[in-house]
Amino acid sequence: MATSTDEMTNLSWRRFEDGDNVWDNLTEQIFVQDTSHKCPTYVHKTPPCQGSCPSGEDIRGWLQIVRGLEQPPEGMTWQEYAFRRSTDANPFPSMMGRVCPAPCQDGCNRNEVEDFVGINAVEQFIGDTATANGYKFEPAAVDTGKRIAIVGGGPAGLAAAYQLRRKGHAATIFEAFNELGGMFRYGIPGYRVPRDALDAEINRILDMGQIELKMGTKVGVDVTVEQLEQDYDAILWAIGCQSGRGLPVPGWEGTSNCVSGVAFLKAFNEGRMKITTDKVVCVGGGDTSIDVVSVARRLGHITKSNKRDLPETVIHDGYVAHDTAMTAAAEGADVTLTSLFPREKMTASEHEVHDALHEGVTVLDGVMPVEVIKGDDGRAVGLKVADCEMKDGRPTPVEGTERVLDADLIVAAIGQGGELTGLEEFDNGRGLMNSDKFYQYPDRPGHFVAGDIIRPHLLTTAIGQAWIAVESINEYVNKEEHKRRPKVDVHHFDLLAKLNEAKLAPEEFKVDEDSDLRGTADAKYAIHNYEDRSSAEVIPHDELFLGHFKYEPRVLRKEEVPSAEEVLGHFKERVIGYSDEDAVNEAKRCMSCGMCFECDNCVIYCPQDAVFRVNKSESTTGRYVDTDYDKCIGCHICADVCPTGYIKMGLGE
Repeated sequence: MATSTDEMTNLSWRRFEDGDNVWDNLTEQIFVQDTSHKCPTYVHKTPPCQGSCPSGEDIRGWLQIVRGLEQPPEGMTWQEYAFRRSTDANPFPSMMGRVCPAPCQDGCNRNEVEDFVGINAVEQFIGDTATANGYKFEPAAVDTGKRIAIVGGGPAGLAAAYQLRRKGHAATIFEAFNELGGMFRYGIPGYRVPRDALDAEINRILDMGQIELKMGTKVGVDVTVEQLEQDYDAILWAIGCQSGRGLPVPGWEGTSNCVSGVAFLKAFNEGRMKITTDKVVCVGGGDTSIDVVSVARRLGHITKSNKRDLPETVIHDGYVAHDTAMTAAAEGADVTLTSLFPREKMTASEHEVHDALHEGVTVLDGVMPVEVIKGDDGRAVGLKVADCEMKDGRPTPVEGTERVLDADLIVAAIGQGGELTGLEEFDNGRGLMNSDKFYQYPDRPGHFVAGDIIRPHLLTTAIGQAWIAVESINEYVNKEEHKRRPKVDVHHFDLLAKLNEAKLAPEEFKVDEDSDLRGTADAKYAIHNYEDRSSAEVIPHDELFLGHFKYEPRVLRKEEVPSAEEVLGHFKERVIGYSDEDAVNEAKRCMSCGMCFECDNCVIYCPQDAVFRVNKSESTTGRYVDTDYDKCIGCHICADVCPTGYIKMGLGE
């Protein structure tokens, strides 16, 4: 008999299993009247959402602000405060809230209760609200006089310009294309990344000033590396990967209607490709391949076309474009996506695969391309595929499963490489550039690297690398030693900064008057009863008291995903952002892992009244409760009932 919905939503969770009624080691684990040496301390750790975010965003922090728990400084709205906290790490909240596959949500501890927090939906709300309200970035506090060359105006390059300006350095962006945005603009369709929202977030960075643009300029061709070395204090290579990889099968090379996913999407995003063909086969399984097949379904094909109207003519030639009038006669295209891996192991997000299926794409998983079949005119007419199995990590065709998929256009979305014409000296042999852990180019002082040119990955990865690269550039131009990067290398909540912001900073420590720090329990120059382990530890779900959290279904963003019958010509944005109320309600589902969220459990359950609320005039995030150690007997009840794992029985160890 199936479990009823009512039973499923009535959660039952216990910290201890049946039979766990005796401590393994009585002396160490439990108090003996009032002689315990262990008392609670408040330990800040990094939540797994943030630990899983390649940009290192303080996700828990801005969720706390949206829900109303962490209060903004005087004179600032919570909407603006959430924007400021979010963009400390990533200047593109509106974009990332739409297109990031959200590894943070996979790591979310709330998955152990019922479902992850909709982090990307709240982030989109923050970004869209910032644009609607005209929020700007703060101007740099100082002007250092240092000038940094950034080669590439995509996500990594723009994020680097933003972080450099915050440190007071001027930046010059050298961009080979005529518009900024990189993969945001040329690799992702406009119905996923609205161009007005993208332009707003790019312009907000440029408005910080002292960011010079050299558009249509390819370093290595139009300007030499030696010139950059002479004119700038450092160089950041953020050129991305604009060269798609072809299929490693017979018949691919030189066949006109066999194209890369990168070239296909670029032709569409530049507005040159208006139609595709009757039968499109895309080989991939990642996010790029999903964009290819979704675009192909929206474009459709025209029944009778001249040779010049074939899609490969505009994909291969940047100066040719389809006539817009063609779209009026477009009919639906038969689009197939093939993947080496089973559907559950495809790298594309499950949500995107589901939408593609809903839009009428056929997905064949667990198959591999074997050969491109050509017609008498030399164009591809089909792709031979076979079921595959992995042997020693390599796909191997299963004998007897070969079949041919009819195709008028074959698209390879299996990886990308850098376009290193004129920069061959930097090529590591794989069409990419090397870097060390500080994102320096090895053995080339003053050269730094960030983004896909290191290894193609997520947009959020490129943005996170740009932040660390800028930290390294700042140390380099200031002739400082590179600081050791923390084990958990993200943007951490800083209690001392929060106390300063709330005008609750500790008093100045005066050596002559205060002399010795040891043994103090009430001095106003120290933050007591607090330990910050966030740079070294990510808090797992088994350190939380999950029984505190009731079943709260996720507040889903509304979506407008067209059906197979509606998809032709459908270029409206699919996701519809949260209202203020929706954003607040979803943010309230955050369990605040590793940080107090003021539930009062420790105050209520303490049998000795040893745990107490800090006076409201002295309270702020991370400083809501305190412990009177004269009353505490070390019973560990407060730690057992702390939902967020913020209380540890460690003081005295």
